[in-house]
Amino acid sequence: MRMNILHQEFGMRRQSVIIWSLAIAALILLYLSLFSSFAADAALLNEMMSQFPKELLTAFGMNDTDLSTVLGYFGLAFLFVQICLAIQAASYGFALVSIEEREWTADFLLAKPVGRAQILTSKLLAVLAGLAITDAVVWGASLLALAMFTGGQSFETKPLWLLLLSVVPFQLFFLSVGLVVSLLVKRIRSVTPYAMALGFGMYVLSAFGDLLGESALEKITPFQHFDPHYIVQHAAYDAPLAALSLAVIVVSLVASYVLYRRRDIPAVV
Repeated sequence: MRMNILHQEFGMRRQSVIIWSLAIAALILLYLSLFSSFAADAALLNEMMSQFPKELLTAFGMNDTDLSTVLGYFGLAFLFVQICLAIQAASYGFALVSIEEREWTADFLLAKPVGRAQILTSKLLAVLAGLAITDAVVWGASLLALAMFTGGQSFETKPLWLLLLSVVPFQLFFLSVGLVVSLLVKRIRSVTPYAMALGFGMYVLSAFGDLLGESALEKITPFQHFDPHYIVQHAAYDAPLAALSLAVIVVSLVASYVLYRRRDIPAVV
């Protein structure tokens, strides 16, 4: 029964996973294909960047960023990739248990000879498989783009691998938070507004946190926990912030199991 649930959940999201994966891969290839044009006019580019308002550069995390280098440019492109990954993971989190309640099929699922914890585990495994496919495509597209469009410019591999590996906890943050929020509200009629609000909201908090110099805002958004420019410049994660993300993931998942086991599931009368 648990395998049936896993297969059903994965099958429901197969098309979404393919679309998200291909779209993000195309985004990476498009951005990196423009690098040679930027690198050819490196001095002009850096001079132009110096003329931009400091507030604008701060909002996009471009302070002290050299876009004429491969990793500097890739760090900027990766910020937009993160936004896409956040929305994808958040939408899966919000829809994980709310879809049955919205379509009035939750009571049918719960009537099967399987516990709620096992149901939630099977659902999570299906979603994690989908996110793993997307992450693998992101890694493959990034490596391919860097091999094709760097113009022979060398770069350190450690920051690159740290940046690529950061997508795993980054997406788990949005998945787990979306899941626990969906269990805290009475009913979610559409996951898209919630996913967009969580994804863009966390990005806006990151941007305004930089603008205002408010370090407290950094503590609640994974866009700061796994800031591409920080990773590129330091070849390391910001350990306290990364640990905070992991703590949020664990607490959210544990809370989700507790809430789901106690949740009053609506039934068709």
